[in-house]
Amino acid sequence: MLITFVALYLLITIGIGLLASRRVHSSKDYLVAGRSLPLYMNVATVFATWFGAETVLSVSATFAKDGLSGIPGDPFGAAACLVIAALLFARLFYRMNLLTIGDFYKLRYGKAVEVLTSVAITLSYLGWTSAQMTALGLVIHVLSGGALELNQAIMMGALVVMIYTIFGGMWSVAFTDLFQTVVIVIGLTLVAMLVSDSAGGMGKVVEHAAAEGKFAFFPSDAPGWWAMAGAFFAFAFGSIPQQDVFQRMTSAKDEKTAVRGTIIGGLVYFGFAFVPIFIAYAALVAHPELGKLFGDEDARVIQRILPDLVLGQMPTWAQVMFFGALLSAILSTASGALLAPTAIFTENVLRPFAPHMGDRQFLFTLRIILVTFTAGALLFALNSKSTMYEMVQNAYNVTLAGAFVPLVAGAYWKRANTQGALLSIILGIGSWLAASQVAADAMVPPNLVGLFASAVGMVMGSLAPSLVANKGHSIEASLHHAQAAAERAHHGGHGRSHL
Repeated sequence: MLITFVALYLLITIGIGLLASRRVHSSKDYLVAGRSLPLYMNVATVFATWFGAETVLSVSATFAKDGLSGIPGDPFGAAACLVIAALLFARLFYRMNLLTIGDFYKLRYGKAVEVLTSVAITLSYLGWTSAQMTALGLVIHVLSGGALELNQAIMMGALVVMIYTIFGGMWSVAFTDLFQTVVIVIGLTLVAMLVSDSAGGMGKVVEHAAAEGKFAFFPSDAPGWWAMAGAFFAFAFGSIPQQDVFQRMTSAKDEKTAVRGTIIGGLVYFGFAFVPIFIAYAALVAHPELGKLFGDEDARVIQRILPDLVLGQMPTWAQVMFFGALLSAILSTASGALLAPTAIFTENVLRPFAPHMGDRQFLFTLRIILVTFTAGALLFALNSKSTMYEMVQNAYNVTLAGAFVPLVAGAYWKRANTQGALLSIILGIGSWLAASQVAADAMVPPNLVGLFASAVGMVMGSLAPSLVANKGHSIEASLHHAQAAAERAHHGGHGRSHL
């Protein structure tokens, strides 16, 4: 029965995605849903896209093993990212009327910076997308009773996500996210209630966690503080210059909705992320034998705590609710994780070399790149033995070191220029990679070394005598041009912003 339910659920999801594809008439529809999502859909896309496999399976298992001190990045840093992005960038991005976050770097710094940052952002999605594919494969593998090998199951899951995303783009993501959010909330809430009863009630679970020191968040020594800062910054700052965050903000029907939807979605995400954390720990309290998974050499094995518990100890209806919620979490995140790098690579890496590409050809190219990126992420997933939490954190280190500082400086520092941005990217990513190879276990994490070097590079490059001509425009000029483009669109022109 469970396998039948999973097959039916996947078919329903594909059907919703294909129905949504009927709304796609242009690249703007495909990438930002025509900038028309109401508040409730905007909140759902923010929540569902972030509430993914690592939240349900990996973050929960990491808490069960290491407590709050093991998860400063997610949900704490992840929720902080959404609130910060909403307050500092939502209105700006919406008013600039751009298709991708890469367009911001192009307007502010020119094509060279656009391509470099867009390549870095695209590469950062390999880890995140691979984490979702790994999770989807794990679910299919577990439910098949081992009939499908893990790698075969991962490939099958990747195919499902690709099918419904390739046709409808952001419209498919929005409609499936709305459906999947409802399933996530209802399913995990019911499972949490059932597991709580089997563990002796919420009070007993909380008391047990407190007695085991799981609520100790702040480190007791300097290396611990540095490690926590590195994990927190990777999520809180490294995930801001990401296309999926940009898409969700700019898909809203107006800038007020963009701000409110992102903040509400982030806060709902933060609160609900503790539901699977509670479920996983309650499972250990009720069934201590699950703790043996922590000793496996393959770090991915601890992510089986919840699936093993549900399949081995729960009635069929609870299994249906849990795996429905889990599949929803994975599919909603995976679809966004495929669309975002597809958008930024096609628009900001390929299109500069084909500036006269028509909209229909651009749509076709988007779909080809989506298939290509799916294949790349699939190869990454098949060859990685990291937990999903580790894969996602490593992904955000790329943009923390190479894209965050140019974004903040470009938005809020008038003297930021092309030379500063180029030096920031080169020093940031170069220092991060060097530190990762030479001093990976040093007290200061490599990603913070890269962030500091990126900031130094921006300041030095922008204030030094100009050896590289500034190719960008001020924020004021960019906003003025966007307003003019919007007026032309209103009178029958086009609404894209190009300088």
